Amino acid sequence: MREAFLKEALKEAERAYSLGEVPVGCVVVREGEVISRAHNLTESLKDASAHAELLALREASQKLGDWRLTECSVYVTLEPCIMCAYALVLFRVREVVFGAVDEKHGGVMSLYNLLDDDRLNHRVRWVYEPDEGCAKLLRDFFKSRRW
Repeated sequence: MREAFLKEALKEAERAYSLGEVPVGCVVVREGEVISRAHNLTESLKDASAHAELLALREASQKLGDWRLTECSVYVTLEPCIMCAYALVLFRVREVVFGAVDEKHGGVMSLYNLLDDDRLNHRVRWVYEPDEGCAKLLRDFFKSRRW
């Protein structure tokens, strides 16, 4: 199941790529069903917080009528940054699964280990599920922008 949901997140990342956005996609899943999906829109919205995770979490919260997403899993193509990792805690997400690491901004395992901090009032289980499609899309995007 994880692979199928990561592929759904990858579809969102491809949408971001086509818009010239950093290609990160995210889906929120509850009881085996995708309840929200989003991709990065920071450039389009001129909003530094318009990361795929935040947009998908907000949509899921609206659909469920609750800010607590305790029965939800989040699948995202790139390791969440610190902002998004803490949003997962605040929204009380059950788990996050990501397909590529972010060595420059990762808030889960690469640069910081926010979700492993037992001082937080909620623990989000995390799983790094390496997916070459997720990593390749990001490499291709940044390679196309280098001179």
